[in-house]
Amino acid sequence: MNLRFREWIKLLPAQPGVYRFLNKEGTIIYIGKAKNLRNRVSQYFQTPESLTVKTRVMVSKIENIEHTIVESEEDALLLENNLIKKHQPRYNVMLKDSKTYPWICIKNEPFPRVFITRKYVRDGSVYFGPYSSASYAYNLIELINSIFYLRTCKLSLTDDNIKSKGFRPCLNYHIGKCKAPCIGAYNATEYHHQIESIKSILKGESAEIMKEFKVAMLLAAKDLRFEEAQLYKERIELIGRHYSKSLVVSQTITNVDVFTLAFENNFAFGNYMRVVNGCIIQSVNLEFKMPIEEEQSTILSLFIGEIRSKFGELSNEILVQFMPEDIFNVKNIHIPQRGDKLSLLELSLKNAKFFKLEKLKQEETLRPEEHKNRIMTALQRDLELPEPPVHIECFDNSNIQGKFAVAACVVFKNGIPSKSDYRHFNIKRVVGANDFATMKEVINRRYSRLLLEKEELPQLIVVDGGRGQLNFAYEALQELGLNKTIKIIGIAKRLEELIIPGDPHPLFLDKNSASLRVIMNLRDEAHRFGIGHHRNQRSKAQTESELRSIKGIGEKTEQKLLSRYKSLKSVRKAPYEDIKALVGVKAAEIIKNYFLEDK
Repeated sequence: MNLRFREWIKLLPAQPGVYRFLNKEGTIIYIGKAKNLRNRVSQYFQTPESLTVKTRVMVSKIENIEHTIVESEEDALLLENNLIKKHQPRYNVMLKDSKTYPWICIKNEPFPRVFITRKYVRDGSVYFGPYSSASYAYNLIELINSIFYLRTCKLSLTDDNIKSKGFRPCLNYHIGKCKAPCIGAYNATEYHHQIESIKSILKGESAEIMKEFKVAMLLAAKDLRFEEAQLYKERIELIGRHYSKSLVVSQTITNVDVFTLAFENNFAFGNYMRVVNGCIIQSVNLEFKMPIEEEQSTILSLFIGEIRSKFGELSNEILVQFMPEDIFNVKNIHIPQRGDKLSLLELSLKNAKFFKLEKLKQEETLRPEEHKNRIMTALQRDLELPEPPVHIECFDNSNIQGKFAVAACVVFKNGIPSKSDYRHFNIKRVVGANDFATMKEVINRRYSRLLLEKEELPQLIVVDGGRGQLNFAYEALQELGLNKTIKIIGIAKRLEELIIPGDPHPLFLDKNSASLRVIMNLRDEAHRFGIGHHRNQRSKAQTESELRSIKGIGEKTEQKLLSRYKSLKSVRKAPYEDIKALVGVKAAEIIKNYFLEDK
């Protein structure tokens, strides 16, 4: 460890806080939080060999360390979140979300307006949200305006201004949408009672409001105020229709927040759900980019911190798929094991995975270079390659009881097929059904030729088969001196496990990972290409054998016929005059008589 850093670390307090790494230009390149600043920062310098390559690169650029002490781990998380947003360090997890979400604001004024805004202003107003769906927010506003009498004007409705009678009621008053508090026609007490009801609706507490309206409806009907009773009935129906669109997950779940993450390479895709009285009233998706490797528990803590900074206080119960790095003492954070809460967690994870797929498809269409780089990075990491495998080749064998033995080689460059580089092989040296020896022959022929012609070699070879085929293919590479230059793996069909030479344990990749998808595409393409060639060889052999069996037809005549007609079926259908012109009268008569007898 650098002596200067050793002295700095000794001076760091053993308390919660936030540390900042600066480069020689004085620019912050990384911000982190810690339960114990001294212990956390020392980990970067005591065992550098345990760090990933990207993290070691970051550490090599550190010229200065700054820190801030806070009271608790929770404060450290919130401070880290704010500082990352302000400074946007190069090596920190970055939130890839530039959207400003809509809020519903109840304005801090004598007769509060209720409206949608994308600016959160700390002026004493009450905000609900933010809402990931703008249409949902507008539907709520439409519901509120249909039930309550709210003003939409920006008049300053102080007591003095109302008493001065300087205002006139607007059109909303005349069409029954507003009760004109501007002229004193609607008193503040009644108006604020409406506002409290609106707050309950926005909190998802619709049951109490509907109960209140039902009591008022029955009372109005009892007093023969049928128009008023009808009005309350319509309000109950409006609220019921609105909340029937919300997904009710359980009558037993009260208020919970759910956080799940799906990972792909150096990206994380999160889904957050807010549940109130068993109804999902909010769902937000966020994407995070990780320039250096981070623990999944760290990303989850950042995700929770980000949602808290957007939404304010969270529920007292939080459901997660794994525990975050920071556990807030005031929260009940746990992993559900069964029942409705587990189903809710699985629903959130399903949303996170769909969000991931959506983002990957968008990337593939809009940013193909970035998509290609992501796949190459995933393959390099998952297969522990020294460089991205931009050139991959895959081999597959085909035969029927040792006959018509062929092999196929398909080539992918930058994760997509390079069909001009595909090759077929007719097996020459192996007798009988011996897939292992066949694979060795094909690998030997392919790469001895590439070496001879000084062509580009692949970074990765994939063998369609089990450990036997892989071992023989690896022997061929050893004989050519390429076993340390080219990585070779096998893919077994049964469980899609990857087999690595010398490793007794197969490698299982996530079924949805980009790496496994590319390898499976290679395997399937090699199989398709090989089967096509195998079928052609069988057809050709069958045609040749039947033409040869005709007495009086020699090899040259056979070649002429197949060169022109390609198959026995076409020869059979060909006009006699055409065959006569091609092979002569005598051979044409023999063929004609053979097919007549065959009928």
